[in-house]
Amino acid sequence: MEKKKGAKKGRNTKVKRRSIQNKAAMLGISGVVCMLLVILLLEGRSLQDRIQVNEDKKAQLEDQLASEEARTGEIEELQEYMQSDEYIEKIAKEKIGLVKDNEIIFKENN
Repeated sequence: MEKKKGAKKGRNTKVKRRSIQNKAAMLGISGVVCMLLVILLLEGRSLQDRIQVNEDKKAQLEDQLASEEARTGEIEELQEYMQSDEYIEKIAKEKIGLVKDNEIIFKENN
């Protein structure tokens, strides 16, 4: 009978050791998984911040693009006006002092 008791004790200690090793391994794996989860959450938050910054920048650039397109339209209108006869006459009168036929010029005496 004593051999059987000794054999059971040996088995029990081996089983207990394996159980302790399994628990330690499970704790280690759980720790690694938790660390990975925390890292993923932090990286996700960082990416969300970068996305927000990029969206803000995109909105700003779209506003800038709209204002530049409006400015381009104004420049094109001015260019068309500058090629018109009306503009040419205006500049000729203001800068050069030319007048049309049958036009009377009044000058002030200072």
